[in-house]
Amino acid sequence: MTQEVETFADRLLGFAIPGRDARGKAVRLDRTIDEILAAHDYPPAITHLLAEALVLATLAGGLLKDASGQLTMQAQTEEGVVRLLVCDYRDGALRGYVDFDGARLDGLGANPSLPALFGKGYLAITFDMNDGQGRYQGVVPLEGESLAEAVESYFAQSEQVPTLIRVAAHAGPEGCIAGGILVQHLADGEEGRERLHVRPDHPEWEHVAVLAGSTRHEELTDPGLSMEALVWRLFHEESTVRIQPGPDIVRGCRCSVEHYEQVIARFPEQDRAEMRDEAGKILVDCAFCSKVFEIEA
Repeated sequence: MTQEVETFADRLLGFAIPGRDARGKAVRLDRTIDEILAAHDYPPAITHLLAEALVLATLAGGLLKDASGQLTMQAQTEEGVVRLLVCDYRDGALRGYVDFDGARLDGLGANPSLPALFGKGYLAITFDMNDGQGRYQGVVPLEGESLAEAVESYFAQSEQVPTLIRVAAHAGPEGCIAGGILVQHLADGEEGRERLHVRPDHPEWEHVAVLAGSTRHEELTDPGLSMEALVWRLFHEESTVRIQPGPDIVRGCRCSVEHYEQVIARFPEQDRAEMRDEAGKILVDCAFCSKVFEIEA
């Protein structure tokens, strides 16, 4: 692997370190994140929160072996300032949305903590597989100082996979840029084999975690540093590092008139009648892209 200098953005990068039984994903979001954020006029604190969540959804979703599978990450609270945060990822298509109480958010100051935003809540991560493996979900308390810590807890508790995640986001006059790296320990060999004796104090994992944990926020958001170059910085002393280019990341709202017509057609006629306005049309508001669709009766 050789160091590169070119800009790397809006494309997922996978990598593996066979000698340490470790794998990882890295991504930097630039244009895509601006397109998603542009659908709503989010205040700075929510912009930063959603930017981090979109990076996390991309990193975790990138672990899906089935390209047609989907990851959905949803955070909900009980009487929290943030009522709902949801992101989903499918084969490079990414979208996200935050519903929050603006009046209460104003009283939290410029940089509210995760507990201040969510209060008592939970994080649910759902994997929908289209290769016959079905659907599975893990739910963990929304605890810690960041969403990244909550996702680490999900992998540790629901999948028993030691995981380290670093995420950073920066928003300014020219837009938002966010990046992240995820590294996991798959003990006793390659992907696809049964994972035996996976424990967070495994010496190989401790070594990888120390190196990955040294990632700085400015490295994750530096548009002049490719993600390949970042992986090189972290693991250049390893005997083998395998790079696995992933899909381009694009804004992936899948709403359309045809889609909503199919959804609404499943409702009984009495329910559809109640949905219609005075002109006989059903108006559907997509929270992800902030568009309103008119469905003919």
